Amino acid sequence: MRAGAAAERHHQPHAKRSPPAMSGATSCPCPCRWPRLHVAAVVVAFALAAAVLVGGAEGKQQPSAAQHNYEDALEKSLLYFEAQRSGRLPHSQRVAWRHHSGLTDGLEQGVDLVGGYYDAGDHVKFGLPMAFTVTMLSWSLIEYGDDVAAAGELGHALEAVKWGTDYFIKAHTKPDELWAEVGDGDTDHYCWQRPEDMTTSRQAYKVDRDHPGSDVAGETAAAMAAASIVFRASNPHYSHLLLHHAQQLFEFADKYRGKYDSSIAEVKSYYASVSGYRDELLWAALWLHRATGRAEYLDYVVDNAHEFGGTGWAINEFSWDVKYAGVQILATRLLLRGEHEERHRSTLEQYKAKAEHYVCACLGRNAEGGADANVERSPGGMLYIRQWNNMQYVTSAAFLLSAYSDYLSDAGVAAVSCAGGETVAAAEVFALARAQVDYVLGTNPRGVSYLVGYGPKYPNRVHHRAASIVPYKHSKEFIGCTQGFDHWFGRRSSNPNVLVGAIVGGPDRRDRFRDNRENYMQTEACTYNTAPMVGMFAKLHRMARLEREQGSTTPVTSTAADV
Repeated sequence: MRAGAAAERHHQPHAKRSPPAMSGATSCPCPCRWPRLHVAAVVVAFALAAAVLVGGAEGKQQPSAAQHNYEDALEKSLLYFEAQRSGRLPHSQRVAWRHHSGLTDGLEQGVDLVGGYYDAGDHVKFGLPMAFTVTMLSWSLIEYGDDVAAAGELGHALEAVKWGTDYFIKAHTKPDELWAEVGDGDTDHYCWQRPEDMTTSRQAYKVDRDHPGSDVAGETAAAMAAASIVFRASNPHYSHLLLHHAQQLFEFADKYRGKYDSSIAEVKSYYASVSGYRDELLWAALWLHRATGRAEYLDYVVDNAHEFGGTGWAINEFSWDVKYAGVQILATRLLLRGEHEERHRSTLEQYKAKAEHYVCACLGRNAEGGADANVERSPGGMLYIRQWNNMQYVTSAAFLLSAYSDYLSDAGVAAVSCAGGETVAAAEVFALARAQVDYVLGTNPRGVSYLVGYGPKYPNRVHHRAASIVPYKHSKEFIGCTQGFDHWFGRRSSNPNVLVGAIVGGPDRRDRFRDNRENYMQTEACTYNTAPMVGMFAKLHRMARLEREQGSTTPVTSTAADV
């Protein structure tokens, strides 16, 4: 079921994404390491892999991977989350052009919902993508926290996670009640103004027993469980609190099942739960198992594998909506590490087969399954899923491929088995992950960095209200709803504020990109685009340092060998 985004907009509301691509659902009735204790040092034939993964690009000379400053990219990526903050900003706020906003959120409903993140270039706080952002930030730190710390960015990364989890604690007001949205997308998108000047509706919407939302509750449970692992060493009391909320939310999500967009109609045009809630229930259970080690959560994942589609769906994407590929890779990790009982093995093997379908789809190596069995590749080597904000699929794929290559290396597994019988070296899996990161940073036909603020050439007209209008601290004169459209939206000049660290929607299937504020499909950035890259930038910074120390011009890949 592959469909393009249908909404067309000129000062109009728009959906954030289009339905997911799923295939091979023949058996589906429906559609900790913290910190990482070792680094690796095995040299692979990256030049050969690069010819396969990035070849065919024409046009301008591309920066080589050796030229990329991954440490700088990491620092900038964490700044972006400060630009997306809602609520009362702390004295340590580094993005100076932002100020306090949304200070009365939840007031009409008698609950404190101040804080959290704006998801993109508007000012609605959508719970599902916000929770996925925090899950991916946390997973980045679980896998590569040691690398983030070595780059001196651990404090900022922990702040980014905690800004989200503090909000989730507020939003989870009762065991069976979660506030899932603040603001209304329709009214918000008719206005172009700074968050500090907001005049749009700040109505809050919740899910509860009578109005279930297993997807948003499940993702929030996953986020808080993953974050509990992150804070276990540095803040054990906070870690315990997060885990308590995660367990309650999972129980709520599982006991009162339903899609949150059936309970909150206002979200359907923006973050509709196309994949349903079953993937989030499996996802949350796996994160709770990783956080607690309790067998009941693994039993849940195994017992519901078929009914919930975990071993049925063969997926070509991983996103805020579609978690199956992440579920399958986390389940495979347990199999590879032997962290299961013998009765779990058969089902975990089925999860592994689907995980390797995703990996091989990205590599373009599935020989069975028809036209949809593999992910399309642009001439410049970019993984391409769909035209609207394609970079979200690129960054999430890079992270999953990197994590999976680590799991294989740790288990001493040298290859991946693809549909049709072909095997692919595990080193090639990571080579593709690195190639995608380098594409984002400018190793592409246009020579453009899609990480704003990084490199000599990046988007200057990001579709972002706050970035496109004079900073509040420089001009406190009120800017009205339509005034922003009249005086700021249509300007051809660069945004007055650089949205450093944002990853925009990016180019089309032919590597074409138009840097225009009205071109929201390509120039709007989202928090979940950047979140997976925090871990990737940290890992690649460590690897680049090893390459320099070894005097090697060939990139170092990760293995199980300790350094």
